[in-house]
This record gives sequence, structure tokens and C-alpha cells, in this order.
Amino acid sequence: MEIICIQCPLGCDIQVEKKDDDSGELLIKGVQCKLGKTYAYEEFTNPTRTVTSTAVIHNATLPVIPVRTNKPIPKKLVFSALEELNKAELTAPVEIGTIVVPNVCNPGCDFVTSRSLS
Repeated sequence: MEIICIQCPLGCDIQVEKKDDDSGELLIKGVQCKLGKTYAYEEFTNPTRTVTSTAVIHNATLPVIPVRTNKPIPKKLVFSALEELNKAELTAPVEIGTIVVPNVCNPGCDFVTSRSLS
């Protein structure tokens, strides 16, 4: 697998492969800093994403409000998290950081508003 690191301005081209033996260890090449090595390992073994989207809001100056997860979730759960978000509807006024969907995909990870809206 080849990835471009996004942890620092260098943008290293990193190659990640499993070793041929049964150890399960990874060969990580092209890394120029510790952050890149950690990023490559996590991206290969358990990729996560912070999800950004919008939610419906009633009685506001705009029809939708920007939201995001307050921490990254496993990449494989992004679409199921968005399905839960699509069920949510808010009513203005709403403050920044308001929880829209609590415990989406795992305890402690919430969809929260990214701005205030009235």
C-alpha cells in the first residue's frame, strides 16, 4: 500500500507492506519523521476519519448546519454514522458544540455542531 503522509509539511510518499514471515510486522519505507511512521502504521492497521457533514435545522437563517465528529471514527463506520446523522433534525437557536447525535459508532464519539445558528 502506498500513502502520502499528512502529518507534517514534508508529505512523504510512504510504502507499507506486511513482512513475508508470520510475525505480522509491517515494513514501512519512505518515512522521514516519527509522526509519519505512526501515521502509516495506523492507516494500514486501523484507518480512522473525522467526519464532517451537515444536519437539518428548522427555524434558522439557513436550512442546514455544519457538524463533525468530535473525534475520529473507524473508516469502515463512516457510512453508518452518516445514516444516523441523516435522522437528526435540530431547531434553532443552536450553539457551537451542541451534540447532534450522541455516541455515534462508539461511546464518547458524538456529532457536534461546528457553528452557532439562530
